[in-house]
Amino acid sequence: MKVFDNKHIKNVAFVGAHRSGKTTLSETMLFEAGLINRRGTVEQQNTVSDYHEFEHRRGASVFATPLHTEWRNYKINIIDTPGLDDFIGEIMSSIRVADTIVTVINAKHGADIGTEIIWNYVDKYHKPTLFVINKIDSEKANFEMSYNSLKELVGNNAVLVQYPIKIDGAQCIIDVLKMKCYKFGPDGGKPEKLPIPEDQLDYANQLHNELVEKAAENDEELMELYFEKGTLNEEELRKGIKLGMLNHDFFPVFCVSALKDMGTGRLMGFIDNVAPAAADLKPEQTLEGDLVKPEVDADTSLFVFKTIYQPNLGQITFFKVKSGEVNVNDKLFNTRTGESETLNQLYIMDGKEKHTVQKLTTGDIGATTKLKYTETNDTLATKAEAGTIKPIKFPQPRLVKAVFAENSSDEEKLSEALKRIHSQDLTVDLSYNTETHQTLVGTQGELHLATLTWILENIYDVKARFEAPKISYRETIQRSATANYRHKKQSGGSGQFGQVHLKIEPYYEGMSEPEGFSIRGREEVDLPWDGKLVFYNCIVGGVIDQRYLPSILKGILEVMDSGPLTKSYIRDVRVMVYDGKMHAVDSNDISFKIAGSHAFREAFLNANPKLLEPVDQMILCVPEQMVGNVMTELQSRRAIIQGIDTEVNYQILKCTIPSAELTDFSTQLRSLTQGRATYSTKFEGYASVPNHIQKELVKEQELITT
Repeated sequence: MKVFDNKHIKNVAFVGAHRSGKTTLSETMLFEAGLINRRGTVEQQNTVSDYHEFEHRRGASVFATPLHTEWRNYKINIIDTPGLDDFIGEIMSSIRVADTIVTVINAKHGADIGTEIIWNYVDKYHKPTLFVINKIDSEKANFEMSYNSLKELVGNNAVLVQYPIKIDGAQCIIDVLKMKCYKFGPDGGKPEKLPIPEDQLDYANQLHNELVEKAAENDEELMELYFEKGTLNEEELRKGIKLGMLNHDFFPVFCVSALKDMGTGRLMGFIDNVAPAAADLKPEQTLEGDLVKPEVDADTSLFVFKTIYQPNLGQITFFKVKSGEVNVNDKLFNTRTGESETLNQLYIMDGKEKHTVQKLTTGDIGATTKLKYTETNDTLATKAEAGTIKPIKFPQPRLVKAVFAENSSDEEKLSEALKRIHSQDLTVDLSYNTETHQTLVGTQGELHLATLTWILENIYDVKARFEAPKISYRETIQRSATANYRHKKQSGGSGQFGQVHLKIEPYYEGMSEPEGFSIRGREEVDLPWDGKLVFYNCIVGGVIDQRYLPSILKGILEVMDSGPLTKSYIRDVRVMVYDGKMHAVDSNDISFKIAGSHAFREAFLNANPKLLEPVDQMILCVPEQMVGNVMTELQSRRAIIQGIDTEVNYQILKCTIPSAELTDFSTQLRSLTQGRATYSTKFEGYASVPNHIQKELVKEQELITT
């Protein structure tokens, strides 16, 4: 297979809303270039990119699929991405390694909510972007509405390069960069090139002038030429457009019918001749602050952006060559682990088809298999001490569930499968809660969870059950209380005897020492689950020997490990042991441990015990017109609004919300805002549970116990 240099490799990610036609467009580009001799369709389940069985079941893309095509001495690497943000991890990794983002818009719907959601991610990456309005030949197509909605979304930087018209019933595209009219037959394919019709010339010239002005803005030399000549030639236009795209303030707009192969070849020509290549982009920054320049003569550096597992091939690792070249059998170092990896094989992937190559150069995208120590976001480099390219920051999970194997004998199998899935998809979050003894899985939504379930059953042959996770409550007290307990056991020979009198109080930082006691010793215990126990020895007259005090403390800590209300951890209590009795023969450590635990339990229940619940700090980004509904929903979930800021067309809400109220929040928020709102959470601390909820939780625990 031919090796292209870094100026003749163009990496594009096709992004856009569900059903915008990304997969069909990529299929048509492969067909137009002659890499396939027959175009497949999503409906017939025979496209190159949507090859996965689960995608066939859904009739839509679920996974980002790398492909490639060649057009007029350029190589175009295409990554066809899903259109739903449940699969945002696939979209983000594709955006990260693309040189240009091709955002596809359905001409029947315009720049809809799905487009807006994905545009917000594209915009954050500041990548060169062009827009393609697809399905222009559809009966319900509305190009003017689509373009206007696009301008509402991204502003006046969206500049028309093409627009569609009908001439005698034939679909035509007016190109105001080349100032040509392309007329297509009913089945599309190669167009007839015509002069622009007389009745369109004024409008086409107006758009051409707008294109020239916008292109000239990006370079002083071009601006001077424009003032001097009043126009720019095609080569100068290309230069200005590319500079504008690199600055992320010029978004060319094209139109196509991917299904009928109308305008595809022209789009590919623009990608070849104008869209930025890897060599044009800014250097990548490493975690250490160094720069990785996209130069062929530099040391080799690969960035791993995607990992998949196929039963017949094992693990496939996708990477972009950020600098240098990589050859078959090269040994590179994982800069995260320091381990060396030998790349025994190199591939160009087209869906499930792999093409063996001997070398890949800067800017190219390839794959390899059987790497032992390498995962998504890793850097492979010539030297172990080379910098690690900044990883992709994936969003937090929106939906968290506790997961169990349907068959208890499959728990280990489930654990291994989840670990492998997480290594392939870093938006699947995996953790274990040591308090609730539950394995927790976080996903981006219900559809993402359904995909995970299908993969577990069909790829790893393990059935899983998902439930709402248990909440890690805490127990504490609100007032002081005293109690005493005598432990006495006689069964022949030495028995057991210990009596403990104690007082407990709520503890807070900076409180004064207890009054009315003769304090002989103080021990402050930082509890593993946060909070404190402060233990005072207030024994007078030796009624309890000093050697038994550690046993009393041990008994108290055992109760604090599993509180009387809901078996939750107890925190922030201080205990004064001030009296008791012992027996010269029958007293021992176990006796005082038991006496201490019973006395503490009794005092705790008499001290107006209180449940505390975890509370999260939440930041939401909500479209302005939807803020009212979202705030109503938040208040129904006991959230406390702390502040509201404004960002273009969005309101930023800051609030605290109990973790227990987040179980189905993402699903409800998506429903309320049509998926346009986003949020992030961070653990804030613990707060009191309302009394009516506390009663319900205690009653539930009593039912479990009985």
